[in-house]
Order: sequence, then structure tokens, then C-alpha cells
Amino acid sequence: MDKKNLTLGIAFIVAAFATLILGQRFSPPPAAPAPAAGSPALPGSTLSTSAGAPAPNSFAPGQPVAPTLFAALTDERKDAITTVLANDFIEVRLTDFGGAIANVAFKKYDANQDSPEPFIFNRQHAAPILAIGELNGLDQNTRYTLVSATATEVVYQAIFEERLEVTRRYRLPAVGEDAYRIRHETTFRNLTSQTFALPRLALELGTTSLISANDLGQFLNVATYDGKDTEYIERAALEGGGFLSWVGMADGSPKAVIEQPRAITWAAVKNQFFASIYTPDLPGTGVSVRRVDLSPLPGSGRANTGITAAARFDLPALAPGASATQGGLLYVGPKEYTRLAKFAHNEDKVMQFDRYFFNSIFLSGYVAPFLNHLMVWTHGAVGNWGVAIVIMTILLKFISVPFTLAASRSAKKMAKLAEPMKAIKEKYKDNPKKLNEATLALFKEHKVNPAGGCIPILITIPLFVGFFAMLQGTAELRFQGFLWARDLSDSDTIWHLPGLGLPLNIMPLLMGATMFFQMKLTPTPTSMEGPQAMVMKIMPWVFTAICYNFASALALYSTINGLFTIVQQLLVNKYSKDEPLAVATTGPGGKKIKNITPKKK
Repeated sequence: MDKKNLTLGIAFIVAAFATLILGQRFSPPPAAPAPAAGSPALPGSTLSTSAGAPAPNSFAPGQPVAPTLFAALTDERKDAITTVLANDFIEVRLTDFGGAIANVAFKKYDANQDSPEPFIFNRQHAAPILAIGELNGLDQNTRYTLVSATATEVVYQAIFEERLEVTRRYRLPAVGEDAYRIRHETTFRNLTSQTFALPRLALELGTTSLISANDLGQFLNVATYDGKDTEYIERAALEGGGFLSWVGMADGSPKAVIEQPRAITWAAVKNQFFASIYTPDLPGTGVSVRRVDLSPLPGSGRANTGITAAARFDLPALAPGASATQGGLLYVGPKEYTRLAKFAHNEDKVMQFDRYFFNSIFLSGYVAPFLNHLMVWTHGAVGNWGVAIVIMTILLKFISVPFTLAASRSAKKMAKLAEPMKAIKEKYKDNPKKLNEATLALFKEHKVNPAGGCIPILITIPLFVGFFAMLQGTAELRFQGFLWARDLSDSDTIWHLPGLGLPLNIMPLLMGATMFFQMKLTPTPTSMEGPQAMVMKIMPWVFTAICYNFASALALYSTINGLFTIVQQLLVNKYSKDEPLAVATTGPGGKKIKNITPKKK
């Protein structure tokens, strides 16, 4: 392998990492004013912040309302009747306004690290989850009648102008089903003696936002899957701006709404650790996405801009007395890969394992899922997530030991060829063809593989990127401490510099130190000189700077990996055979090159 190309490749990867992460971290927040209360959220819909009487029962699907920049928040109605469904994992609060899910509390996940209060999805929202949107008279402003309520099922009903009966049913998962997955059905029944043409149905998916002061919003988006490909509508797409707009190649103005027409096997609204995923019985026809202006998070100076969406469905015309049901499964819960991977329609793709760099099936379909399974399995055996990461890292190192040892021996041999290589370059400096032939002959004679030193890098890079991608949305690590790190999913800050507020993070510094000593112990290839050598020398410092504010779990993985590699290299340097080099070597055409090494004085 060409050492120069390899070095440049690594440098480009590091630059890409820095551009992606630092660009997101230091980009200015969007400057967009929030509309007054009661502004419409979606074309043809009305989102009201008042707690007045229900809207009159009259359809107005063909009368679009000019959309505003933000969807307005809906206040908790004081006169709403709330019904609760609960199991050991979730508490689902349903409201009779819209006959939908006001919010869902996760009993296994705290809202804050220092408080036992559960995290509540859709706490602040533009609409209840699965509320009917864009249909005045059946939307979230319409009061539904509570027909029945048991410990596992709630049924609502509304009559539109004595012409259409709408029944909405919600059922908790049964034994053997996923605890976070709710069964939903909305049935339309024609009460007239004439055919009733149903308008297009929009079901709200919920509202989500940033979940901590350090959250940059890179996983705050709407995901849709058509049975083959997954597409993501990022919050940034609504905010406008971006590099292409700066150079005049794209429209950088903020967007009030993004309509994405495509087949929908499932659609999701998600943040870094939690998601609302609706998988309908029959495919939908698209999604409509908007931003939501929320209150700033404590300790953060950035705007807390959330995102909301509605999935669209075409409904058949109803013959007199006929009915049609739109049903599906709603998952509202943590982004746990081992849980989502059991679902039938690739709902695990909300994890976005393929988000960074190698947007490939290899990383997203094999490396990151394998690392997640290994980490979860190890945690099941030891009971501590930090210890699980340490053990998992050591297991991975043992797998790569044969390759690493072979590469270390190859690098050591290459280092010994420094003087012969220098002599060959001097002898054939004006003849590149013979220089190449003599170099290859030298490698062949001493049984040295010049590409051997690349193997550990080729193995390490996918593991590092896969582990990085896997950690970004792994809810299991949230608020899990290890040693001095209070949260493995966040940086391990132990102190801030007074006045400037710069954090002191220990794990990334240890990671950089192990990379530095590892490089010192590893024999330097003969071709690594000049700018290439300089790039390799500054690599530990560059990686330390880039990873400084990443999840401490990533730095823990890299540190343990580096310590193991250092011990391994020390053993290789001490116990590997020190084979002397022959003075003569083979030159072009099979001829022997005499006195290739400098003579001793």
C-alpha cells in the first residue's frame, strides 16, 4: 500500500471529522421569530393555544392556510379529560381532545440525571401523537367521547355532522409484544345513504427537541422508510443556510414546511436517544415536516428548536354504511438497537449507524450492530456499562492480535531496511523504473510486505467509526457513570476553567497520550519521511482535539485499545527475533547489488 496515499487518506478523514463536528458545534443558531399563539401548524389545520370550546364540526380540507415559520405549541387544556394506560415501561396519557396521545413517560429513563422524574416524550408539542391533522372537526380541537377505558385499552368516538362516525382505539402491548409498542386503529364509518369521499388523512407523529445543553441536534430529524431506503429530513433543512447556499448553489432561506411525498412503510420523529415510530398496516403516501419553537434549555445559550411531523394516508370512498380502518403500531421509546432490530420492517434504521463517513452497508449493517450487540451482551454479564466497554475492547483486540503482530513484525523489518533503501535511492535516483524494481527486489529478498503495516489501520478505522456511530444514539449509556465520568454518553467534564468556561475532560487526554506513546513504540517505515512523518506526529493531538467533547465512552474505548496496543508492542519489540539483514541485495534483472550499505569508517 502506498504510504503517501494512506497518510493523505487518514488526514482527509480527520479533516472530515473536524469539519462535521466543529461545524455543527460552532454554527450560529437560527434567527427566526416565533409566531403568535394560535398560528397554524400545517396547511389546512388549526393549532390553538386556547382552552376554549371545541371547534365546530365542519371539514375544510381544501382551504390551505398560509403556513408560518414555526408550528405553534399547544397548551395543556385545563378542561381535557385524561386517561392513562401504563405498564412497567411506559405511562401513556391520552386526551379526549383529538382522541389522541398527549404524551408518553418512560419509566426506565430519567429526564435529568439528578432527578427521578421520568423522561416524557411529546411533553411540549404542536399536537398530540396520532391526532388527526388538517381536518377541522376531527382534529385536536375536537372533543371526542370516551367510549370505554380498561387497564389495557381506550376507545374514543366522534360524530361529524351526523354523516361520519370516527372511532379511535389504543391498546397496550400484549404479553410477548414489545413493551413500548402501542396498537392504534382509527375507523371511519359512513352514516349516510350516499357514498362518502374521505379526504386525505394526516396523523401527527409527535414533537421532539434537544434533550441536553450539549445536544447539537445532529440526530434531531424525521426519518421515513419505504421498504428499501431510509431518508432523513434534518432540522437544518428547515432552518436554511448551509455551505451550498453560501456559494449560491442552493436556496438558503428558512422553510415553513417540507413535504416529502413517498411510500411510507414507517415514519419517525426522533432525537438523540428517543423516537416515535409509526408503522402503518398499509403504506402511507408521505410526510409533512415543520419546526417548533421551544423554550431554551437550562445552561444552554442556543435556540431550542424542535421538530414535528405528520404522516399522510389516502383513504377510500365509503359506500353507504361501509367503514374503513387505518391501523398501525406506534413505538414510543428509547433508541435501543437490540429492541428495534426485532421489528419486521427495519425500524432499527432510526439508529442512523450509517450517518458518518463510510455510508455503507458494511458499517451500518455489520460493524456498528455487531459492536452494539457485543456491548449489550457484555453488560448483561458484568452489570456495568463502563466495565462492559473495557471488556468488549479487550475482546476485539484479541480478535485482531494475529493481524497486529504480523504488522508489527513487518514494520520492524521495514525500519531495518532504512540504510539499504537509502542506498538504492541514491544509486537509481535518475532512473525511477530501476529504483522501483530494486526496491521490490529488496522487499522480496528480506520477505517484507510493505503493505503489512496498513492492516491494523484498516481494522481499527472501521471499528473506531462504527463504535462512534453506534454510541451517538445508544440510549442504554445515557446517565450511566464509570469512574469519574457521570454519563458515558456525554463528555467526562470534571472542571471548567474560571472565566472562560473551558471544560477539563480527562478521558480524551488519556486517549491522546496512549496514541502518542503507541506511535513512539511503533517502528517508523522507511518511506515515512518529510510531510508524511509530520502528519503522523500530529495525529494524536488532532484526534484528541476532535474527540475532546465526544461521549466519554468513545474515549474509554480508544484509551483501553491504545493501552492494550502499547503492551502488545512492548512484547513484540522485546521478544521478536532480531534477524540480521544481508549486505548484498538483488537489483534489476536479478543482479546482485554490491556494497549497498555505507561502509563503516
